[in-house]
Amino acid sequence: MHRSTLSRSRRALLTAAVVTAAAAVPLGGGPATAAPPDDRQQQYAAAAAEYGVPENVLLGVSYLESRWDTHAGTPSTSGGFGPLHLTDVAHVTSQPAGFHVDAHEDPRGDESRPFTVTAPAGAAASRNAPLAAAVQTMQAAATLTGATVDALRSDPATNIRGGAALLAAYQRELGGPLGARTDPAAWYGAVARYSGADTEETAAAFADEVYDQLRSGASRRTDDGHQVTLAARAVSPDQSGLHQLGLRRAERPDGLECPVGLGCEWIPAPYEKYGPGAGDYGNHDLGNRPAQQKLEYIVIHDTEGYYGPSVGLVQQADYLGWHYTLRSVDGHVAQHIKAKDVGWQAGNWYVNAKSIGIEHEGFAGHGTWYTEAMYRASAKLVRHLALRFNIPLDRQHIIGHDNVPGTVASTVAGMHWDPGPYWDWSHYFDLLRAPFRTTGTAWTGLVTIDPDVTTNRPAFIGCNQQPPGVPTPPPPAEPCPLRGSSAVILHSAPSHDAPLVNDLAERPDGTPDTMYISDHGARASAGQTYAVAEVRGDWTAIWYLGQKAWFHNPAAVRTAKWATGFVVTPRPGKATVPVYGRAYPEQAAYPAGVPYQTISPLQYTFAAGQRYALGGIVPSEYYRAVTFDGSSPGDWTVIRGDLRYAQIQFGHRIMYVNLDDVLLLPSPLGAPR
Repeated sequence: MHRSTLSRSRRALLTAAVVTAAAAVPLGGGPATAAPPDDRQQQYAAAAAEYGVPENVLLGVSYLESRWDTHAGTPSTSGGFGPLHLTDVAHVTSQPAGFHVDAHEDPRGDESRPFTVTAPAGAAASRNAPLAAAVQTMQAAATLTGATVDALRSDPATNIRGGAALLAAYQRELGGPLGARTDPAAWYGAVARYSGADTEETAAAFADEVYDQLRSGASRRTDDGHQVTLAARAVSPDQSGLHQLGLRRAERPDGLECPVGLGCEWIPAPYEKYGPGAGDYGNHDLGNRPAQQKLEYIVIHDTEGYYGPSVGLVQQADYLGWHYTLRSVDGHVAQHIKAKDVGWQAGNWYVNAKSIGIEHEGFAGHGTWYTEAMYRASAKLVRHLALRFNIPLDRQHIIGHDNVPGTVASTVAGMHWDPGPYWDWSHYFDLLRAPFRTTGTAWTGLVTIDPDVTTNRPAFIGCNQQPPGVPTPPPPAEPCPLRGSSAVILHSAPSHDAPLVNDLAERPDGTPDTMYISDHGARASAGQTYAVAEVRGDWTAIWYLGQKAWFHNPAAVRTAKWATGFVVTPRPGKATVPVYGRAYPEQAAYPAGVPYQTISPLQYTFAAGQRYALGGIVPSEYYRAVTFDGSSPGDWTVIRGDLRYAQIQFGHRIMYVNLDDVLLLPSPLGAPR
């Protein structure tokens, strides 16, 4: 059960009290009278001393908010700025919030029972998005420090002072000891409060992560070039302050599929009818996975909207459904659909039937950044699910929505591109405890993409411009903020001046792809593995969508790692082999009364001499589910054929080829020399 309104009111009063107390009795020295130190480590030390916060607590909280990065003064999805993620509700409410699907799109991806979204529901859009208290810490920090909002947004030292002042204010309100030399164990309640969470479980999960970080330590170079170190120290926190915050307890019924220690609640998506027809139901299908059908994938999405409206939409029977939604500001998780059931989330029914879909509050192309709190919560959840369902922790099975192929040639161009080039796949897999470690040389035939995200900053354009019909940009296309990206750009020749490669599905006329943020047809992403086609000096070519695609890969600063594995190539005598967006059975496998789902190739060419990295062997399967009550012939059954398919990394998206059409070879065989 939820806590009473009194608890929520108490929380609001506490927030107001922090600002009021600051105005009456400043916790620090007010506006800085001397120039702050230039060294980032010293800036943390100075702010901690000024406001009476243990330095390692301040460093730990900042690491859990931003990993000490500045993001060039640009905001997170939650409207948070700087190393301490000070949030600005005015910024959040001024940003456009879209919806996960476009009108008339079929997120189900099954022409035997298409589900068309006619328009987003307006009622859900009026729901509050990030929590009010969690997205207005900027003004509180301004009152506490005397600094301007502009300075708190753009100047890292001032931002760090603001975060220290907030932590001290929360500690004072809880009656805890103040002082830079106080025991860090006594700051657990203030750290939990800093998360912005509205549930006790999520606030505790955030604080636990901070204290885990204090115990393990950290050292890294920030995105603006400062080396910062948190020395490891054993701390056993006093958790009593958590219960003074008056937070609600989340709904955690038996059977909730979340790991222990993660702030998670059950907000169910409806399986119900909304019209008279047998197919007038939503927003997911019943299943019996993995007993009936193996789960192969976990699909990482972003919501293209805020948490509140997105959760409102998934509760509508006439909308689409996914399994989980994560909130940006604190990493809070809501589960909507059980893993056994099939969400309508990826736009490809073969992938839907074999995957779990996870939505992350955020925008692929707004130029905002994903918070560390959300990355960590997501990694905990995905690792838990992957281990439970025996899903490999690699980029062939933990995929973005942007890696899901179109079902047939006509649907490829309309497929989604979230979570986009700013999702940090390398860091995410570090958190999954499955880092991109490879063995190989320039002669072993494969590369795994893995640029240094802090320095890899492609010049994308068109952020905050997401018109219908992307990727063609509307003039003028504004430059995106220069920030770290996990994507490398692919050229048609080994030169930065060469045109980008062409994605035939996006541009049938053969014109090059562009740097428009949503135009991902000339990119490879961290963790994806490709077959090497050629090497010339600092440039490496990979086989990509039926062509050689070149990226800069100098020995001094590698953007990809040499790798080993297996590759797929056409059998001798075959000039080309078809490439598919789904691995469906042959016609003879379908029982009477069940319509055959056509095995229809995509528009790409996989020619003799080309090689693509093998992602696994998958069975030919079709999950039949077209009526609410299972009354149609074959409903709620998995149709299996004799065909088998090889999953390949064909372009930015995974695709499939008939195993009978290809050879599987160790990657060094036939590698370029």
